[in-house]
Amino acid sequence: MTISARLAELGLELPEVVPPVAAYVPAKVHGDLVYTAGQLPFVSGALPATGKVGDGHGLVPASDAASYARQSALNAIAAAAAVVGGVDKLTGVLKVTGFVASVPEFTGQPGVINGASELLGEVFGEAGRHARSAVGVPVLPLDSPVEVEVIFTLA
Repeated sequence: MTISARLAELGLELPEVVPPVAAYVPAKVHGDLVYTAGQLPFVSGALPATGKVGDGHGLVPASDAASYARQSALNAIAAAAAVVGGVDKLTGVLKVTGFVASVPEFTGQPGVINGASELLGEVFGEAGRHARSAVGVPVLPLDSPVEVEVIFTLA
C-alpha cells in the first residue's frame, strides 16, 4: 500500500507546509534521507495551545500534548513530502527527536512524544519504527508545548 493510500485509509490529510518562522527550510534532502526542521503542531496556521506541559491548573495536559506531537509529526510528513515531490517517495522513518516544553517536575516526555511515534507507525507500518529521543526543555519557539524533528528514508 502506498503512503498516500494509507493516509487516506486513516482519514488523514497532509496539511500545508508551515512557512519557516526564522532563517531555515522546513526540510532538506541529503542522499537517501530527508531531514525535517523542528515542526510545531500548527493547525490551519495557528498553534492549538501554548505553554508548559505538566499536571495542574494553567498547564497543558500530557494527553493534549501527545495529540500536538501527533500533529507535529503529520506536519513533518508534509514538509518532507514537499521537498521530494510527494509523500509516496518517503519509505520510512529513521529517527525522531521530540522536545516537550515542560515544568521541571514533569517526567512524562516519552509519553508525550509517543503521539508522534504512534502516528508514524500507523502511517508507515514496520518501516515507521524508529530510534527516538524525547527531551524536556524550558521553552520552545512561539511558546509551543511540543516540537518534533523527523529523519525519513527515501527509495
